Amino acid sequence: QVQLVESGGGSVQPGGSLRLSCVTSGISLNYYAISWFRQAPGKEREGVSCITSTSDGVAYYADSVKGRFSISKDNVQHTAYLQMNNVKPEDTAVYYCATDMFEWGDTCLRGSDEYTHWGQGTQVTVSS
Repeated sequence: QVQLVESGGGSVQPGGSLRLSCVTSGISLNYYAISWFRQAPGKEREGVSCITSTSDGVAYYADSVKGRFSISKDNVQHTAYLQMNNVKPEDTAVYYCATDMFEWGDTCLRGSDEYTHWGQGTQVTVSS
């Protein structure tokens, strides 16, 4: 049974930092890609960042977070992370991690409908 549990969300001032964690069970991150999505009130869910299943992982970022967010994973701890730096009010959203198995080395940049397993989400609020 695949389970994902996010944590690390909270309230932060603009310019601050947060680190989100996604603890997985039932999968190996050597074979499963991890993606972070977010959904703000009244908006569609959007992809933020993802990392492929290769051993070190190839990372991808949405233009809106490039240079500010960093994705990583620990295959031994079965955990993925999203380091959020220099956050902005427009980063306010519920953040979800998702996982699925794609062809080895294939891109993880996919729509939310291509990811099968999801966490429950963690709220991030950026406000002064």
